[in-house]
Amino acid sequence: MIGCQLLVMGNFSQYSHGLVDSRVVHVIRSYLLLLKTFLLKAFLLKALLLKLLLLKALLLVSFCLWAKPDNGQAETPEDRPRARDIGLVVGVFDPGPLNAITDVEGVRVGHTTKIVGADIRTGVTAIIPAPGNLYTHPVPAWIHVGNGYGKMIGETQVREFGEIETPILLTCTLCVWSAANALKEWVYLQPGMGEHTVNPIVGETNDGWVNNMWADPIQREEVFYALAQASSGRVEEGSVGAGTGTQAFGYKGGIGTSSRVLPPSLGGYKVGVLVQTNYGGILSINGAPVGRELGKYPFKENLVKAEFAGDSIDGSIMIVVATDAPLDARNLDRLAQRSIMGLGRTGSYASNGSGDYVIAFSTHPSARRPRTSDQPVATLSLVNASMSPLFAATAEATEEAVYNAIFKATTVVSSRGRREAIPIEDLKRILEKYNALKWDQIIPAED
Repeated sequence: MIGCQLLVMGNFSQYSHGLVDSRVVHVIRSYLLLLKTFLLKAFLLKALLLKLLLLKALLLVSFCLWAKPDNGQAETPEDRPRARDIGLVVGVFDPGPLNAITDVEGVRVGHTTKIVGADIRTGVTAIIPAPGNLYTHPVPAWIHVGNGYGKMIGETQVREFGEIETPILLTCTLCVWSAANALKEWVYLQPGMGEHTVNPIVGETNDGWVNNMWADPIQREEVFYALAQASSGRVEEGSVGAGTGTQAFGYKGGIGTSSRVLPPSLGGYKVGVLVQTNYGGILSINGAPVGRELGKYPFKENLVKAEFAGDSIDGSIMIVVATDAPLDARNLDRLAQRSIMGLGRTGSYASNGSGDYVIAFSTHPSARRPRTSDQPVATLSLVNASMSPLFAATAEATEEAVYNAIFKATTVVSSRGRREAIPIEDLKRILEKYNALKWDQIIPAED
C-alpha cells in the first residue's frame, strides 16, 4: 500500500483509515494489552528509553493495521483479472509483452495512492514520456479535446508548439493546480535547468463521489513520490493513483493500460495507452450489451419505472497515448482522435459534463528536437499513407485499457459514498452469453 510506503517517509499520521472492521479492532486491542504489559515492566526497570522504543514500535504496528486499505473491500487487485485473463481479446493486433503503455521504450509510470481518514480517496499518476531533460529536448506531442468540460493544464502551449516539455500528471479535479505547482518545482530541480518558464501538463477527473477533493489532498510530497516511483515495468491498474476514487459506467473504474505492436510488414511500431476513467455511457464489451444486461445505464429512469442515481454515471476520461513511431504533432493529433473512436466502442457518447482529453506523444529519438538551435533541425516523420495501422492500433489499445481499468478496479468506500466494483462472474456470464470471449481462437486473425 502506498500509504504505508509514505508512512516510512515520516508522514504516517495522515494515512490512517476512518473505516476498520472488527478483526482490526481486535488486533489493535491485543497490541494495546501488550503495550500495557511492556510499559509496566519498563516502568519497574526505570528504563525510559525502552518504554519509548516499545511505544513507537507498537504504535507503528497498530497504525499499519489501522491503515490497511480495506475500504470495505473483500478483494484485492490481485484477486481480479485483466481482460485477457478471461479470454477477452480486443481487435486483431497483438499486445506488447506487458500489454501496457510502458511497452513503448522510455515511457515510465508511477503512482501515489492517498487514503486518509474517512473521506480522502484519491491519488496522482505520473507518466514520464522519455529519458533525459524534457525541457531542453521536448517530445513531439498533441492534446486532442473530445469534450472540453475539464481543467486541463498546459493544453494551449502544446497545441501551439506541438511539444511536451514536462512529465504528465493525472489527478483529481481540484488537485490540478497544486499538482502543477509541485511538478514545476520538480522540473526546476532537474540537471541543466535555469530560470525558464515551464509548461506543466496536468489532467484530471472528478472523484468527488468518494473523495473530499475540496481539501486539496495532492501536494508536493505526493507528486514527488509518484515521479520517483515511475518505472518502465508493469503498470498497476484499477483503484490506484489517479484512479483511486474514479468510476466507469457507474461501477468502480480507475487506471487501465494496454498496448499494440504492429507486424514488421507495417513498420513494427508500438502504441501504448493509459487511461484514467471516470465517464459514463452504456457499457459494451466486444459487442456484448453489458450495461443493459446489468441494468445500469443512463436515462434508465426515463425509460422504465426504477430508482436510479443518474448522476453516478456521468464524468470524464483522461487518455495518454505513446508511440515509438516517428510522428510530428499534426499526425499525433490525428492519432489522438482515433483514441476517441476506441472510447466510443466501450459505450461512451461524451456526455455534456464529460471532459474527454487525449495526450499523444512520440518517443522516437529522430522525431525529438532540441529546444533551441542556430541551424535547421531535420526530423523524421511517417507519411500520411503509413498512419492507418497506427490508427487501428490506437483504437484497439484504448478500448482494452478501459476494460482493464474496470476489471482490475476494487470497491472503494468513504464517508462520502461508495464505488462498487463490477461483479466479475456476472460479467463473464454476459460475455459468454454473447460469444464475446476468445475471439482469437474462434475467429483467428490469419483466416
